[in-house]
Amino acid sequence: MTTGLDGRSVIVTGAGSGIGRAAALAFAGEGARVVVADLDAEGADTTVKEIEQAGGTAVAVTGDLSEQAVVDRVAQTTVERFGGVDVLVNNAGIMDRMSALADVGDAEWERVIRVNLTAPFLLTRAVLPHMLAAGRGAIVNTASEAGLRGSAAGAAYTASKHGVVGLTKSLAVMYRKQGIRANAIAPGGTQTGIVVEAEADAHGPAALGPHFVNVGRLAQPEEQAAAIVFLASDAASNINGAILPVDDGWSAV
Repeated sequence: MTTGLDGRSVIVTGAGSGIGRAAALAFAGEGARVVVADLDAEGADTTVKEIEQAGGTAVAVTGDLSEQAVVDRVAQTTVERFGGVDVLVNNAGIMDRMSALADVGDAEWERVIRVNLTAPFLLTRAVLPHMLAAGRGAIVNTASEAGLRGSAAGAAYTASKHGVVGLTKSLAVMYRKQGIRANAIAPGGTQTGIVVEAEADAHGPAALGPHFVNVGRLAQPEEQAAAIVFLASDAASNINGAILPVDDGWSAV
């Protein structure tokens, strides 16, 4: 079965680097037209240039996706440039400081939840009317190993990614009769530019340390991207509400 992505319009958030960039390039390689959304304008522009140099079609939209105005601009740009929204990949996210709950400050909690959970909610809500009008759509969220267990990150990040898992499953149930599928990947350790600013002697990192013994090898961003493209493609036409670990078996330990 072919992917069926040729000519379709795809939004990828966090596409200026890491998993998002790899996903944007992979979708473009399948013939999709890609909206590259990222806070980092330079990174987004670089991704667009890479796609265009390979003969693909892409446009960058930059800004903080936790802000409604930016979300509206992403959705509007996609519809105006490409005629609709066929695929949404909510990939942008930030790490916490591996803080245990008692050590999480308000600013850390609110920022992590806002970027990792509220932003996907806002953008999904913005594109759903267009998918419903078309009678089809695929949403792929980037959850995390931390969305499957309590021992892979701090309290804020863990809560945010559990929320992404719940959001994905709710979407799958609520909109399956309207032709919309929602799935998520749950990456394990992946070689990206994300830096964890944790204090080594804090309770959270100390408590989590032993759980990383069997983490497995670090994935390349392209391995995560391949799973995202699969879930968005026609090859996964009957997969809905799935949370796919891409973690070298870490979730099985």
